[in-house]
Amino acid sequence: METEGRLRLADVFVSIQDPRQSAKVEHDLVELLVVAVNAVLVGADTFVEIELWAKEKLDWLRGYLRLIHGIPSHDTFGRMFGLIDADQFEAAFRRWVSSILPTLGAEIIAIDGKTSRRSGGVDATALHLVSAFAAGAGLVLGQRATAEKSNEITAIPELLSTLALAGCTVTIDAMGTQTAIAETIQERGADYVLAVKDNQPKLAESIEDFWRCFRAHSAVHTPHSFSETVEKDHGRLETRRCHVFDQLECLDKPEQWKGLRCFAVLESERTIGDKTTCERRLYISTLPPDAQRISHAIRSHWAVENRLHWSMDVSFNDDQMRARTNAAAHNLAVLKHITLNLIRLDPIKRKGGIKARRLIAATSDAYRAELLGLR
Repeated sequence: METEGRLRLADVFVSIQDPRQSAKVEHDLVELLVVAVNAVLVGADTFVEIELWAKEKLDWLRGYLRLIHGIPSHDTFGRMFGLIDADQFEAAFRRWVSSILPTLGAEIIAIDGKTSRRSGGVDATALHLVSAFAAGAGLVLGQRATAEKSNEITAIPELLSTLALAGCTVTIDAMGTQTAIAETIQERGADYVLAVKDNQPKLAESIEDFWRCFRAHSAVHTPHSFSETVEKDHGRLETRRCHVFDQLECLDKPEQWKGLRCFAVLESERTIGDKTTCERRLYISTLPPDAQRISHAIRSHWAVENRLHWSMDVSFNDDQMRARTNAAAHNLAVLKHITLNLIRLDPIKRKGGIKARRLIAATSDAYRAELLGLR
């Protein structure tokens, strides 16, 4: 991944308005945000850990920042992150990412939500973040906070409106399979592959009816596209068969879905030891009826679970995040997305996973500076 032309984080953070009373400010907002990025990059997952690490590395940090009054307390970090306008912080994040990926090309953009389970207090709802993930590049493009999972329907169009999607394929699970969302994706110049489940019962039923008729007769009598993939990994054998059809007249109200060109049935058979499980999933898409291409898009969407959600839980302890003050949980989550992107952009491409690279960044000043583009 080329890093030439990437905006420095300090230059991006300048766009964020300082919410504190200017007469009482001792620590520069931009400097504190850069310190926080450094700390999270090396393994700090809480405001207490950010303070402890930064105080230990104060001399190194002053090689790049003034930090006239040193490092503030964790309470100061917590209050600051709780006061920063979440929309401004998200906008700064997207501006930085757009300097990394000025054009997305034919990327698969997976839209998916995740709840930080311990971020809710006694009277507060846990943070639910809907993220846009570029599957090929492995980078988070943006995010939108919602009160709960059911609010994804309103959060997804808001997130889509902030992204340059022309030429991309957007994948969303069944929660986002709404006619308005499909229309928004098309208006943004992108294609979609949307999962169909019980949230669109008549559409799902019509696909299932078609599938039963298809299976009851010889496949040669029904035009379709087919692909099959087999994966073996750690004692697991999984076979995925994707059938794609363009007989839209057999669907329930296909005209409601802007740009619709085909629908797909994907069957997966997984064997682990002596146990075999089967699953069938349904999709609609604006892509040409090409089973290999649609199967790839579906598989790329599943990857968001491992490459984003799993990484956030395992490598960044996201489910243990206890930040509960105002926007603190949201802004800290965005900060973790920044550091995840920084590690994925590693110019040296060191071996090891996210957690291992955070450990290297903690022990090597040179590697940390390289990840941050300071060298």
